[in-house]
Amino acid sequence: MSRDVLQQEIRSNSEVVDELCKTSDEEQGGDTDEEPELLFSEVDASDWHSDDTFDEEASSEASSSAAASKDRGRGRERGRSSDRWRGRRRSSEGLRGRGKNSDGVRGRGRGRERGRSSDRGRGRRRSSEGLGRRGRSRNSGRGREISNGRGRSTGQGRGRQEGRFSSGSAGRWHTPEEADIPPPETKFRPARTPGPQVIQTDSYSPLELFQLFFSTSVCETIIQNSNTYAAGHVETARRLRQDMSLKDFFSFLSITLYMGVVKLPAVTDYWKGSRLYGLRFPSSVMSCRKFLAISSALHLSDPKVDAENEKKKGTPAFDRLCKLKPLYNQIREGCKSFYQPHQNIVIDERMVASKARISLKQYMKDKPTKWHYKLFVLPDSQNAYTWDFFIYEGKSPVAQNPQNKGLSYESVMALVDEKVLGSGYKLYVDNFYTSPLLFRELLKKNIWACGTIRSNRVGFPQTTLNRLPKNAPRGSIRWKRDNQLLFIEWKDTREVLMCSSLHSANGGQTVQRRVKTGDGQWTTMTIPIPTVVSDYNKSMGGVDTSDALIELYSAARKTRKCCQRIHNPPAAGCNAKQEGKEFREALIQEFADWMPPPAPPASHNSAGHTPKHITPSSKYRRRCKMCHQKTPVICCGCDLPLCFLPKRDCFSGWHCGESA
Repeated sequence: MSRDVLQQEIRSNSEVVDELCKTSDEEQGGDTDEEPELLFSEVDASDWHSDDTFDEEASSEASSSAAASKDRGRGRERGRSSDRWRGRRRSSEGLRGRGKNSDGVRGRGRGRERGRSSDRGRGRRRSSEGLGRRGRSRNSGRGREISNGRGRSTGQGRGRQEGRFSSGSAGRWHTPEEADIPPPETKFRPARTPGPQVIQTDSYSPLELFQLFFSTSVCETIIQNSNTYAAGHVETARRLRQDMSLKDFFSFLSITLYMGVVKLPAVTDYWKGSRLYGLRFPSSVMSCRKFLAISSALHLSDPKVDAENEKKKGTPAFDRLCKLKPLYNQIREGCKSFYQPHQNIVIDERMVASKARISLKQYMKDKPTKWHYKLFVLPDSQNAYTWDFFIYEGKSPVAQNPQNKGLSYESVMALVDEKVLGSGYKLYVDNFYTSPLLFRELLKKNIWACGTIRSNRVGFPQTTLNRLPKNAPRGSIRWKRDNQLLFIEWKDTREVLMCSSLHSANGGQTVQRRVKTGDGQWTTMTIPIPTVVSDYNKSMGGVDTSDALIELYSAARKTRKCCQRIHNPPAAGCNAKQEGKEFREALIQEFADWMPPPAPPASHNSAGHTPKHITPSSKYRRRCKMCHQKTPVICCGCDLPLCFLPKRDCFSGWHCGESA
């Protein structure tokens, strides 16, 4: 068939189509040339794409391919579209979409999409070739095209697009060149002036700073509970020859801190008198036997309260932290009372290594410390000061409540108290805590947040439109904003996903990276880095720094008492003043030289306070309360051993404040 004959037949077919359209319009009651009103207000602005995301050549090829396919009558075309229209949409091809288009956006829903040709007709399309199409063809999306008629394509079916994802999931990821709407400026309004909450003009000794967290009243409570515990466990605990005093407890703490500065394999090595070990300090403070006896008898809680709590074991009323109180609450209150953190704060986990047989113990195979107690800690990012913490008690009936929003959410909300902290703080967390739900709740408290995020978190954008491919070059950046939250995708050695409520996508910062060239040589390359990643790396290190300071002079040793592992005295000393070794050495000496305040002045010749020999035999001599040397003399009124010699008159110094 020649070209002229073919063109003549095409023209005749076109005339037949026009007559059919005209007849159909007359039957339906009038002209239908009026165009339907398009609801542009219903179209999401993020669905419009720039030239770099639309290939005109590919579109023309798809149109020509569709025109060349065979058309055999009326039929339906099902495809997938990213545009969300309400009701009807004018289409140059009369396509009906359900599925996935070339942009990768899925649409689901019900509705209609009626194609209109450039001529006239409702739901009709004029074909310049008069040919029907049947089979599969690829237009703007994946779908099936079936036509069984004379160039007429009706569009009845499912065409209204409803996004599968939550708010912010529709649309596409943006490049760094596209402008972002920056969040409002954060107004920092702390409840108190950031920094130590002490009188700045006064000078404090290391012992006075330590007692801000380890108060004297708490020490006396621990001494009382330890003496009660030792009296009731004579068979299992090392026996104390006499009740422990405050002086004995401070001497015990002095040697414990000393063991963190000077490390030896065994505890008994500190009292060895051999030439190899020969340390004079421990033996001058306390004997080895007394140190081990106090260590065995040390008990923080009241034994009677422990016995009552053991009866509740297996019930919701059982307190797993009963044996750690009252020291646990005292240290938490002291940490918050005497310091106000700066604007950048961090929440992370702290692991305390232990293999004790207790329900508080956790096991994590991916951690360096596999068996441990888990603490959730809130330190100051500027100086690693631990402002608040709490011990994870494991699963509880409260955690199994349907209204509970998960451990990561509840732990952050338990540590962040806006009434005590104030507003305008910037919180940095890792991907265990980060979630859009948590960040939006923190914004209600005027607390901004930033952190790494997992791609399977609820609320994370699931659209793949314009997202970084797997083989993206190093330094590539994509971002997407969902109202107040910014999501960042950055390619370093691997993919980094961030979520922030305080940053903008536009920054322009760079970072140096060492890369290997094709010939095997290492070179330095400058790549762009988002501001959110740079700020996160600067601020997210408070817990790691605090852990390093504690472990540097840690006095932890093998023990059967879990409380001695969790409440390590160097942890309180680290918070008191972080000047390292010099502060600890001064604190050790103050503990060793501490003496109780003198008794009220009274004459030693007055009634009731007279010296008395214990017995003529030297077998029953006791150590003096002041100089710790053995003496056979005691005070009848105080019942205390005191030296009463011309060169060592501790009796007069104790009662009258006179120096021997």
